[in-house]
Amino acid sequence: MQNEKINMVHGERDKNEYFVGYCEAQLADSHCEVSFPMSVMYPVDQESKLEMIGPFPLDISINAQPAEGKFPLVLISHGSGGGNLLYRTLAHYLARNGFIVGMPEHPFNNFSNNTLEGTVENLENRPRHINIAIEWFFESENFARIIKPDAISIIGHSTGGCTALSMAGGIPTSLPSESLDGEPKEIIVAHKRKISSLVLLAPGTVWFQAKGALSEVDIPILMIAAEKDQFIQPYQAQTVLDGVADRSKVVYKIVENAGHFSFLSPFPEFMITPEFFPAQDPPGFDRQKYHDELNHEILNFLLAL
Repeated sequence: MQNEKINMVHGERDKNEYFVGYCEAQLADSHCEVSFPMSVMYPVDQESKLEMIGPFPLDISINAQPAEGKFPLVLISHGSGGGNLLYRTLAHYLARNGFIVGMPEHPFNNFSNNTLEGTVENLENRPRHINIAIEWFFESENFARIIKPDAISIIGHSTGGCTALSMAGGIPTSLPSESLDGEPKEIIVAHKRKISSLVLLAPGTVWFQAKGALSEVDIPILMIAAEKDQFIQPYQAQTVLDGVADRSKVVYKIVENAGHFSFLSPFPEFMITPEFFPAQDPPGFDRQKYHDELNHEILNFLLAL
């Protein structure tokens, strides 16, 4: 790794940081006979350059060989109707600092196809997609040898928070409106590998109201809520605090003046319009400034495990 500082899209790289590699994978869900994309950012020694990934500029080295070493694995589960690159600045920051980050796009629950939103099938599918993504890394020729097998974390925003909790042992129950017969259904999630920690950003937890739904969740959690969230009510964070096995393992914070979409990476200026709701924040909230703090806070939480 080179020692000199270089300018980065999201800050400066110093001698203790890596360049960021980027690759894309196509994952297969045989249960639903569907494939879905995953973007991956990871530490590399090969110098990066500014590239456009869709509408987003990123300082990356496309398809570079991963750096030598052993690195923790992080999966990011986006919100309902979201997308895998909406958390790109966080993923980039973590990769710079020695994490392998997978960002799968949940099929039929994303911005281009959201037909399964509000269904039992979606609650069943999402954790399976995260499991598929995790296994892809452990079967990958490039990544399997450099992953720390006992250091797997999941970051989930909004409905992704439900997905993360389900992966960590939570048992969600569908809402009556999500079933054709109007009856709630308990969702059993298979767990192939132990999850080490969770980061929950404005998590949706309405599916964990049943007694004991979160009692098997017994790992460190960083949970961050938005003071002016227009979708997630305060009781949903309380559901986590009251439901997990050990409340002392939960670090809970509320971000002053933040909205539900304030946890999404800052958008390019041309995308920040009144018509594009995900780019909007409550008046006076500085998303760019906050994300500098958020990225640092999440990194410190993960490093402390």
